[in-house]
Amino acid sequence: MTTATAPAPRALDSIRLSFPGLVRSEWIKLRSLRSTVWCYVLIILGTAGFGVLMALSANIENDALPQTAQNNMVAQYLTIGGNFTGLIAAVLGVLIISGEYTTGMIRTTYTAAPKRLSAYTAKGLVLTVVTFVVGLISIAAALAVSLPIFAANKIVPELGNPDVLIPLVGSAAYLALIALLSFSLGAILRNSAGGIAAAVGLLFVLPVGINIVYSFTGAAWAANIATILPGSVGAALYQYTGEGAGPAPAPGFDGDGLLVLDQTWSIVIFAAWIVVGLIAGAILTKRRDA
Repeated sequence: MTTATAPAPRALDSIRLSFPGLVRSEWIKLRSLRSTVWCYVLIILGTAGFGVLMALSANIENDALPQTAQNNMVAQYLTIGGNFTGLIAAVLGVLIISGEYTTGMIRTTYTAAPKRLSAYTAKGLVLTVVTFVVGLISIAAALAVSLPIFAANKIVPELGNPDVLIPLVGSAAYLALIALLSFSLGAILRNSAGGIAAAVGLLFVLPVGINIVYSFTGAAWAANIATILPGSVGAALYQYTGEGAGPAPAPGFDGDGLLVLDQTWSIVIFAAWIVVGLIAGAILTKRRDA
């Protein structure tokens, strides 16, 4: 008589999610969070609202305003709200990962992805792509509500001109990358309040404080620090550099010891902020207990 043996349990690896499965899971989690929906709605409303306000302020009586000046004006006016909407994107970026640590859901996530870095990458990827798409939608909304107002003031931009399109698309990229940078802060601190404070401090409080120091002391080091902060260098993504924008500055230090960056160097430094943050977040995600 033989004893029947129970079937061998299915290997754990066979029920772990593949990377596409993790991406799909993160997408489901992202769109099911009420905080995510509200943040994205506020980004769209904020971008459109700033666009309307700036369009209303563009009361041009000169019928001979050059086309390049019209392009420049619209590109700058529609992206000027990036400082405000960037803060919303930063809050969202922190909450996407810190919220899971707060609720304990991160343990379930890491059970499905024991190596952790695949889940970390999937979260960052979904956040970046969705925020970029929402940024494009917000710019489209701003165009829809502000162009009639611009037209009433005899300002008709060439929307098919790359000089106009690149800053508009760049503003959406700025939102996505600010969210990604803040995501790394959330991964490092693993606390919603701490992560949001760090993100807002880095993007808003620190620049204001350093500029106050510079205004009172005239210290070149203060101005140079302000120049390389992520909010400052990231703004190069939606900077108008087309015809009529004037010559690009030569990067380096001027006669007063102040750091001058062109668009390329600004973007490189902005990318460095993000890469360093993501690497630090990945290392700590891998090493620390959930």
